[in-house]
Amino acid sequence: MRWIAPLVLGCNMLMPPRQCDNYQSEWRCCRSLRNLFHHYYAYGEIPSCQQWKSDYMNCVEWEKHKSQEAKKALLESERKRVKDQKRYSPVWKLRKNPPADWHLPLNDSQQK
Repeated sequence: MRWIAPLVLGCNMLMPPRQCDNYQSEWRCCRSLRNLFHHYYAYGEIPSCQQWKSDYMNCVEWEKHKSQEAKKALLESERKRVKDQKRYSPVWKLRKNPPADWHLPLNDSQQK
């Protein structure tokens, strides 16, 4: 996968942020029977794969015909995807250093 930083900064790009095959793979994965069962089990609804399909179609249109509308739609979709990913914080707080007592043996109550 390509680096998406120019996309976030709004630089003028000549190529799509990802290869069109990536969008097609995501669309196929989203429509797979395994993903449908998993998503229905986890969330109680069938996933909507329409965005991956439209991203793929826009990517192909951008590469073949240099369509500015397809370019704008694809870049906006990627910006939204990056924004949505940044919205969620990590579950655990990352440490910069190990705990001070990391080398000490555990006491009996912590081993069980």
